[in-house]
Amino acid sequence: QVQLVESGGGLVQAGASLRLSCVASGRIFFSSNIMGWFRQAPGKEREFVAGVGAGGRTVTYADSVKGRFTISRDDARNTVYLQMNSLKPEDTAVYYCAADRIHAINMPISASGKDYDYWGQGTQVTVSS
Repeated sequence: QVQLVESGGGLVQAGASLRLSCVASGRIFFSSNIMGWFRQAPGKEREFVAGVGAGGRTVTYADSVKGRFTISRDDARNTVYLQMNSLKPEDTAVYYCAADRIHAINMPISASGKDYDYWGQGTQVTVSS
């Protein structure tokens, strides 16, 4: 059993910052997983936000968050973070973290949720204008 638990969401005004955390536990070798953040706004499909590869050596972002969001990981704490700055109302969504088991050398970070094996329950982020 693998558990991913997100925290750090909340209600903030536009321009503010939030830091999301996701802690993994259970039968998972955290360092052997690509970690990703996704989000889903009401009435919209789930979308990729950011991903970080093994050891934090590679990262990728959706165009909509580049320059504002930063993903990082702490393998000693089985935790992945999403630092969100300059938040906008359009960032309002439920944010999910996900883990994608690495099964090949140089496996790329996928932006497709279908490639991820484990998911958290999500944390709500609401940005008011």
